[in-house]
Amino acid sequence: MPPVLKRHLAPQTGTGFLVREGQLLRITDPQGEQVSDLISFARDDSREWLSSGRTIDYANTIYLTTGHTLYSNRSRPMWTIVEDAVGRHDFLLTPCSPETFTIIYGTTGHHPSCFENLAKNLAPFGIAPDVIPTTFNVFMNVVVTPSGELQILPPRSKAGDHLLLRAEMDMIVGVTACSAELSNNGSFKPIDVELLDAPPEPPARGDLRSAHAASAPM
Repeated sequence: MPPVLKRHLAPQTGTGFLVREGQLLRITDPQGEQVSDLISFARDDSREWLSSGRTIDYANTIYLTTGHTLYSNRSRPMWTIVEDAVGRHDFLLTPCSPETFTIIYGTTGHHPSCFENLAKNLAPFGIAPDVIPTTFNVFMNVVVTPSGELQILPPRSKAGDHLLLRAEMDMIVGVTACSAELSNNGSFKPIDVELLDAPPEPPARGDLRSAHAASAPM
């Protein structure tokens, strides 16, 4: 089934789009070792957003993978992880911002950031910058040491690896090709995004018998 939306995100860019309940979102790392920030808001009320705290609380793990549900701040399912070729993503760290590069990297002057890219691409949908929360950082490899320190290691994703999620409600969605050097092992690469309609459910066995009986000659 061809995608209903297909976007190739150049390095250090982002996009925004609408998703319907039941659709599938595939995020692919075409070259390897590239993070993608994902955030979503309920389409009928943008005061409901993807929640790191609720999701980690209910999953009882910081390492979310196939079968896990990503919840909103109102404890409603937003996404289900259907396929995961990598098995390591982050839901602790906020999207990199201009302040990230000033405070952590000591950068002077402008540096592209996921926060700016999300704010720019979500603005047409009425999402204000101040309501953008912690993102689900696809392919980001963050380890918690025994002392509690966070270590950002190179992503485990290889060229062509993907994450497939099923939408559990209608949403406004933002996705980036991450702009932070530490997150992406020192280089910036593209991210591919595809939105697909879910395949139709096959009829139940009883339905098949009923359909066959109805079509049989009298």
